[in-house]
Amino acid sequence: MVAAPSDSFHRPSWRSNRLSPEAQELDIDHSGRVVVEKPLHRSPPWEKAVVSKIRTMSVSEKCLMLESILCCLQQHCQLVQKVKVSDASIQEVLEPLNLDFSSPLEKSFLFHLYGVILRESADSDMVRKHLVQLLELSHQSSSDREGISLAIGITSSSHLEQVWGRLEYLGRTRFLRSAPLSPDSQDSTLKASFLSASIMLVKALSWESSTRSYKFTQTPELIQCLLCILEKEPNFLANLFRQKIILVIVELSHLRPRLKPTVKSRILQTCLQSLYNLPPVEMLKTSLPPLELAPDVVALYQKSMQALDLLLQAFISENESMDEICFLLQHAEPWLKSSKSHERKRVVQSIFLLLKYVVDYVKLTEEAMPSGLGRQLGLLLLLWWDRDQLTQSHSHQCVYLFLQLLIQQKGSASEFMHLNKMKNFEAKANKDSELKFYSLVKTLDEHLTVAQHTQLVLTLLQGLCSHDSLNSHLASELLMTIMEDRSIKPEQVAEILQELFQELPCIVFTSILQTTMKAVTVLGTQHTQQTVEVMLSLCPPSERQVMPLWKALATNSRLARKVVTLLYTKLKLRPPRELIKVPVQAELVSLLALGTIYELLYIREYKATVRWAFAGILLGLLTQLHYLFELDVVEGMSDYQEEALEAKALSPCRTCLEALKGLFWTTNYWEVFAHVKLLRGWELFEHLETYTEGVTLLARAMAHYDCEVKAVLGQAVIFLKSPEERDNIVAILIITEFLSGQELTQYMSRRTIDSFLNLGLNNPNPLVRAMSLKGLCSSLMQPQKVVLLRNQLTGLLDSFLKPQPQDLLGLMEILGDVLHQLGAQGVGAVSVKMAQHLLPLFEAEQEGVRGGAIMLYGDVIYSGGKKFRQALKSHAFQALVPLLFHLADSCPEVVTKTKLTFLRCAILLKWEFRKELFSKLAWGHGPGAENDVFIYMLDSWALRSTQSASRAPAPCPCLPPSAALPLPLAGGILQDYFTDLCFYLKKGDVKTLKKYFEMLKQDPDSVSRKFYKHFSEDVTELSQYVMI
Repeated sequence: MVAAPSDSFHRPSWRSNRLSPEAQELDIDHSGRVVVEKPLHRSPPWEKAVVSKIRTMSVSEKCLMLESILCCLQQHCQLVQKVKVSDASIQEVLEPLNLDFSSPLEKSFLFHLYGVILRESADSDMVRKHLVQLLELSHQSSSDREGISLAIGITSSSHLEQVWGRLEYLGRTRFLRSAPLSPDSQDSTLKASFLSASIMLVKALSWESSTRSYKFTQTPELIQCLLCILEKEPNFLANLFRQKIILVIVELSHLRPRLKPTVKSRILQTCLQSLYNLPPVEMLKTSLPPLELAPDVVALYQKSMQALDLLLQAFISENESMDEICFLLQHAEPWLKSSKSHERKRVVQSIFLLLKYVVDYVKLTEEAMPSGLGRQLGLLLLLWWDRDQLTQSHSHQCVYLFLQLLIQQKGSASEFMHLNKMKNFEAKANKDSELKFYSLVKTLDEHLTVAQHTQLVLTLLQGLCSHDSLNSHLASELLMTIMEDRSIKPEQVAEILQELFQELPCIVFTSILQTTMKAVTVLGTQHTQQTVEVMLSLCPPSERQVMPLWKALATNSRLARKVVTLLYTKLKLRPPRELIKVPVQAELVSLLALGTIYELLYIREYKATVRWAFAGILLGLLTQLHYLFELDVVEGMSDYQEEALEAKALSPCRTCLEALKGLFWTTNYWEVFAHVKLLRGWELFEHLETYTEGVTLLARAMAHYDCEVKAVLGQAVIFLKSPEERDNIVAILIITEFLSGQELTQYMSRRTIDSFLNLGLNNPNPLVRAMSLKGLCSSLMQPQKVVLLRNQLTGLLDSFLKPQPQDLLGLMEILGDVLHQLGAQGVGAVSVKMAQHLLPLFEAEQEGVRGGAIMLYGDVIYSGGKKFRQALKSHAFQALVPLLFHLADSCPEVVTKTKLTFLRCAILLKWEFRKELFSKLAWGHGPGAENDVFIYMLDSWALRSTQSASRAPAPCPCLPPSAALPLPLAGGILQDYFTDLCFYLKKGDVKTLKKYFEMLKQDPDSVSRKFYKHFSEDVTELSQYVMI
């Protein structure tokens, strides 16, 4: 709001309503209407007697007289310098009129007489014929044009329809057809004549009171002719054509029937463009072409703009409503948004004068609430910081006048009291910009409808994209104030966010973008559910254009949690397959929520929130994947390539699986991800047949690495009670694995666990019943089984001591099953013995035995409990080099199992680069990856790994030559770690090293011999330092 302008509002002196003598050709009064009390012209003394004579004449006599007058005019119209005519023949024809011919006849007399004869003629055809002949006379001199206009005006008083039709025909055939011609080829004389005739016509119409009841169906055509003249006017001011055309249109607009909106729209577009697009006032004179007598361009400009003001006032007088005001201002919008200061200045002044006129003189007829009012208020608000002081002042006062009109429409006493208080607002508000905006926003919220308020906000959003820093900054400040004032209603959120989404890429300034994102945060805080729902619908999540908006919602941690919770809730909106139509499938809310969750996993701002909601998201994704299998939406699932460089949109199933994997990776539970990955367990989720195996493997890995067990267990219990079968299946699979891998009694009592497992026994799904029974039989629920299993384990372990144990594969499988059943109970000292027995089997000739031993070893080193953890760490350290060799085993299955066990050893030993090690094990290929794995080992354990390597046994015969320690790495160690080797190695270590090094001298491989030759001096030097 701004202060009431009643004391300070003034009409610029150059926009006065007083017309110059030149402009009074239309006899315009102060209100812009033709003065109807005045006669059209002062009748000469001879007219009354002549009229009585004419009325007694026959049609043929009138025709003869008209043709004689016309012939006389045609003979002398070319003599521009002569204004008087003397001709005996014409006197003879006019003799029946008893005129005094003592003095020569004047042209003006002949034109006047011509018009009087036509006026007094009753034959329409004759009138029409002689009108055509009149209009075909030369329009070259001003006296001719004035005479023709006089005759036309006199005739129109009795034959308005014929006159109107001939003028419309003239305009359509002579002006519209010449529209494509260049300005140089325009007939300026004809334009002046047509304009003069139009002026005489409207003067005649205003004089005749009967015209108020007459319907002029040809008004739009005549106006179109005038607009064509106006459109062809050059972009400078040299005459009063603009003013006169607009004033004629003003008078024509008063005729019945009222102008249609399309006609008014055309008038406004043409008139506004013709005047607003003129050069600045100070440049109008310099823009003129060379003229003999330069006009007063400032005066011309003032008169033209005053005529435009009258046009706008005339339109509003014909339809005194808020709808009409908005209609008029709608056509001014292009100039309100103009980048040219003088154009903005002109349009705001016009709007100010119009609104002041409405407030002072117009009583709006109805309480109309057009939504466009909000947009126009927004455009005016965006000019509050305009660099031109007059534009800035007028924009302030325009906003106030709009608010005043709104309050007047309501008409309550309290509102008028509020209006009086507003008068002192501007002075206070100028001291404090925040106070000004706050009070303004409050007032707008109180007096605008929801639709108007929405349009206001949308306009401010568009203002954010301005390349003018002041303009965009003002838009952002206003927008932020509106958001903080809680002015936005829930039903407005959709339109606002959709518009913001469209405008977001066009915002130029970083500071504006930051403020906008803060506004989104505030909006999301107030209307979280509506905000999330709209943002889900803006675009497919995979396109990522909407991600800045999601990031904005994460700046507030409480809001971020609400957002993720809502997304999780939307994920569970899964209609049955029979209710889904295939074309609508992509629009399922659950799929949109799924895609969004997948994207949010990789947004830094949501990292803490995702960790907080880990359990809900996990079970939501697992059940969503099962739901997609139910829908048979499996395209793009198996042909996915992780290392593909070309980014493609993921299918719903693949999105769900990648989100599941990403959940563990982004929340730093990478060990679980790695465990499943190295066992190729993620591939189990690609098919419904192996889906349950995948869930089991994932739950086992989570239990092993203590990944959110408490939270996931709580969610699983809830899902077990769900009426959905897929929820029950996922829940029981997770709970059963947790029972084996964790001491769940620290989170939940045995009685509680027993109750929901018994609940599962009554489930209609056989898998749920079977897994519930398995859970009830677990060692946690049956503590007496622990002693029995440990005793059985001791007996099984003795089988390893036999010289040739039978069915090693079966034995290791049983041992692994026992270890799994004991779970968190552990096996104590037996674990160390098992590790010792398994290590030699790494070198077994049978691939299955090697792989089984390596796999079981990974379980054993974690089964000893805290008491034997250090002993198992030492043993794991001894197994590193054999495991390193088996990374190049000839059997792919052995390699896969070796990678997992090698990583589990690294995790147990707490290597520094465990995550990087996993990346190389999972995705690395070739010698480069092998080198990196070895370097990670060295960097994590310095030279202790080298000591182990010096005591390692020779590679087994089943390993290919490439399985040996890479020679380049050995050479690199000698060079890069030479000082450390001297410090750590003992004499025995050096002897062992030299022994194996000397074997390379006789090696049949040329690379080995070359290596020996290249590094022999380094080994010798090393032995000298260590032997000292």
